[in-house]
Amino acid sequence: MTPRTRLPRVGTTIFTVMSQLAAEHGAVNLGQGFPDFPPPQRLVDALARAVSEGRNQYAPSTGIPALRQAIADKTLACYGRRVDADAEVTVTGGASEAIFDAVLALVHPGEEVIVLDPCYDCYEPAIELAGARAVHVPLDPADFSVDWQRVRDAISPRTRMLMVNSPHNPSGAMFGAADLAALRGILAGTDIVLLSDEVYEHIVFDGRRHESVLRDPELAARAVVVSSFGKTYHCTGWKIGYAIAPPALSAELRKVHQYNTFCSFTPAQWALAEMIRDEPGHHEGLGAFYQAKRDRFRRQLEGTRLRPLPVPGGYFQLVDYSAASDLSDVEFCRWLTVEKGVAAIPLSPFYQSPPAGQRLARLCFAKLESTLDAAIERLERL
Repeated sequence: MTPRTRLPRVGTTIFTVMSQLAAEHGAVNLGQGFPDFPPPQRLVDALARAVSEGRNQYAPSTGIPALRQAIADKTLACYGRRVDADAEVTVTGGASEAIFDAVLALVHPGEEVIVLDPCYDCYEPAIELAGARAVHVPLDPADFSVDWQRVRDAISPRTRMLMVNSPHNPSGAMFGAADLAALRGILAGTDIVLLSDEVYEHIVFDGRRHESVLRDPELAARAVVVSSFGKTYHCTGWKIGYAIAPPALSAELRKVHQYNTFCSFTPAQWALAEMIRDEPGHHEGLGAFYQAKRDRFRRQLEGTRLRPLPVPGGYFQLVDYSAASDLSDVEFCRWLTVEKGVAAIPLSPFYQSPPAGQRLARLCFAKLESTLDAAIERLERL
């Protein structure tokens, strides 16, 4: 039989497609956003110890108390906000699950969710599965900043949620204090929920500060803030993330979470709790760690026909390839993978309506120096 699809416009994600293509053609994979170096040894040892000590059964659905408390303590240290580990912190199967849970729990059929394009590809499918409609507001194509007046104009009586992302994937753009102030003004007096995707929160450069929604009491009171241990600790395959939200919002999110995954990988929760508590220097030094990679990679790109755009945060480098090709971004990335042996991600899948003539591709620099060197050697031959 042929089923009636709930997601008629959704196929295999561009990340899976490009990674498969890279494997088939032996390309250096700078496409999908995962590190090719190991997690911190202390974390690996803590995981092995948790397994050997028998911490292998179901965890509490919301996360083990030690991890939730460690998250709460880190939130206070990083953002000055005291959250209730029991009522406001929920450990999830990665950030994508937290986003899915929040949308399914808080958005109702017929309502609208505002998303800022380009945006991560899991946002709109969750909105569609909730029976709601995504309203796309484009970011500035030059620097990926938000035109807050356009966001205000997009709000209707049906708007239930606004989704934001800083540091931004795919561009690396970041909110400043003025952006939080604009958000506060737009949402004041409404019942709109703010979903803030902050998975790259610790990967910020050049002395900048991550302006988490959690810093602002008015915004935090209406927000679900999502983060990812995979991004922070180089363990994307563990699929552990979390959501911080006020008790009433957390209670609704948890209703979906308990029937979605129920709980997340138990031994890893014990290991992460230990890592946060005993080695805070890791997340505190993550910006400097990745800035060194960013700076080195950008210097190397100067010897190619790819023009790197500014990267304030995150671990992706956008490049303008217009000096090398007139192909569309999807065609260019396929050609680059098959013919030149470097996998990249096109930007158009992040948009509802990509800007006309845009020639941008996303490269991931969360890689070993040897991996980046091998990619540059091939890119220099464009």
